[in-house]
Amino acid sequence: MPDASLQAQLSPPVSDLHRAMDEDPLSRILRDLRIVGVSYGCCRLSAPWGVNFPKDGTARLHFIIEGACWLRVEGQEPMRLDAGDAVLLPKGTTHCLSDTEHGRTTCISDMPVRPIGDRVYRLDGPAAATAVIACCNVRFREPCLNPLLELMPVVVSVAGARSDPTLPALLAAMADEVLDQKIGAATVLSRLADVVITRLIRAWVRDGGREAEGWMAAIHDPKIGRALAAIHQDPANDWSIEALARTAGLSRSMFAERFTRVLGLSPARYVARWRMYLASALLVEQGLSIAEVSGRLGYESGPAFSRAFKRHLGVSPGAMRLRAVGASAEMSAPA
Repeated sequence: MPDASLQAQLSPPVSDLHRAMDEDPLSRILRDLRIVGVSYGCCRLSAPWGVNFPKDGTARLHFIIEGACWLRVEGQEPMRLDAGDAVLLPKGTTHCLSDTEHGRTTCISDMPVRPIGDRVYRLDGPAAATAVIACCNVRFREPCLNPLLELMPVVVSVAGARSDPTLPALLAAMADEVLDQKIGAATVLSRLADVVITRLIRAWVRDGGREAEGWMAAIHDPKIGRALAAIHQDPANDWSIEALARTAGLSRSMFAERFTRVLGLSPARYVARWRMYLASALLVEQGLSIAEVSGRLGYESGPAFSRAFKRHLGVSPGAMRLRAVGASAEMSAPA
């Protein structure tokens, strides 16, 4: 049995592990990629079959459990997907899945889906299944303002996310839940899908961002990435250039020049943009008042926050909330 000193070296204190995680800019920023409005489906399809998924503001994950199919996205060559393959469409681009390369399709909203739990459904073909597919759609909070989603490609595949060897095991676990249909499978499937989506995005960032420019390059820059992570973690702080430069371990002038060169906008502009991203979510999703939001994000007063909000987003905080309420009512109204 190892002595106490050796055991301490082998098993670092939990505080040290948390500190190591906090020092990883990517992990800290991924916390802000909030997944909301998730639903999951198990599709057992009989040839010939084809499903069209229109753009609806959600991202889509498809995992082929049995059989094979073709993925078609406008402007791209059809992609064959075999059992074990998974693809994420982070921007929710209109796309089709079908049993043949150019098969006819039906819109998913016109197909006979059957609810089997909270936000979980089944879609069964009329005959023995030739393909079994897990389909998940998720909504990212205010994706139009999230720089990570803006940079991602239309389609991200497991093969294109090479740095995470855990993904195949997670997908295999999803397949077991779908095929075995055990009690609680819907809940387990939803949890696994959340993890798979987050790890796919993280793996793509690690693999695809090494030669990128802008925000992605900033994440891979140890000093600028440290400043970005600090902004994301504490958006209400009075982030002067001097404070951010200290966080990055650079001089004021060197930090300002390097930040602006890599990201294409000044530190102050980035801080304001991130605050507006968070403000939109707090107003629309959590229903906080303008005074509460302005206080949380470090503004001196509600009017000061409202002026900044309208300057950056083109609408007042109140108008955005009313627009969101109207959109929600329209979506929930019967057809």
